[in-house]
Amino acid sequence: MAKASVEPGLHRVIVRVMTTEHLLDDRPLAPLRPLLNKVPEVTVYFWMIKVLTTGMGETASDLLARLLGPVPAVALGGLALVASLVVQFAVRRYVAWVYWTAIVMVSVFGTMAADVLHVGLGISYTVSTPLFLTALAAVFALWYASERTLSIHSIRTRRREAFYWAAVLATFALGTAAGDLTATVGFGYLGSVALFAAAICVPALAHRFAGLNAVTSFWTAYVITRPLGASLADWMALGHARGGLGLGLGPVTLAWTVAIVCFVGYLAVSRQDVER
Repeated sequence: MAKASVEPGLHRVIVRVMTTEHLLDDRPLAPLRPLLNKVPEVTVYFWMIKVLTTGMGETASDLLARLLGPVPAVALGGLALVASLVVQFAVRRYVAWVYWTAIVMVSVFGTMAADVLHVGLGISYTVSTPLFLTALAAVFALWYASERTLSIHSIRTRRREAFYWAAVLATFALGTAAGDLTATVGFGYLGSVALFAAAICVPALAHRFAGLNAVTSFWTAYVITRPLGASLADWMALGHARGGLGLGLGPVTLAWTVAIVCFVGYLAVSRQDVER
C-alpha cells in the first residue's frame, strides 16, 4: 500500500520536472538568437520610398547648408547619420521607421559628401563620379569575397549589415555626383530626369528578358534611383534661371518628407514589406 501511494506522487513530480526542463531547453538564449533579415522586402513601395528619400536628401542637404553653413551642416548630418545607424544596428529585425530613417540620413549625408568634394575641394564631377564608382566596386568586392553573396535577402549578420550600409552610402554619393554631372553637361535637371527614368528600366528589362541575375539588376537600379530622385527634386526646387520650377528648397523638402512619412507609416501598419 505504501508503494502504491508513493508512486502517483512521484510520477507527478517527475512529469513536472521534465516539463520544466523542456521549457527551459526550448527557451533560446538572447545572445544566440539569429537576426531576422534587417532590410525590407523589395516591393513597389520600396522603390517609391527610395526615390522619395533620394530627392528629399538632395534638397534637405542644400537647405541645411544654406541655413547653417557647409561645415555645421556636414557635422549635423554626420551626427544624425551615426545616431540612426546605431539604432538600426541595435534592433534585431527590420523595423520600417528605423530602417527608413537611416536611409534618409544616408541620403542627406551622401549628398553632402559629394558636394564637399565638388564645392569644398574643387573636384569636378567628372572626377568624383568615377571615384565614387570605384569606392562602390571596392565595397562590393570586399563584401563578396567575405560572404560569397551580395543578396539583400541575406542580411542576417552584423558583418553583412555593415557591408550593406557601406554599399548604400557609396551608392548615394555616386548617384549624387552622377546626377549633378549630367545636369551640368547639357542635360539640365529635367533632361536628367528623363535620362535616368529611361536608364532605370534597363536592369528590369535585362532581368526579365536577357537573364540578368536578380542581384545585379537590383543594385544597378538602386544606384540609378539616386540621380533620378535628386534630379527630380532639384528640378522642382531650383529657380527658372537654372531650368527648374522654382518651388523652393524648403517646400519641396517638406512635401517629400510628408510623402515619405505617409508611405512608411502605411508599411509600418500593414507590414507588407516584412519578410514572411
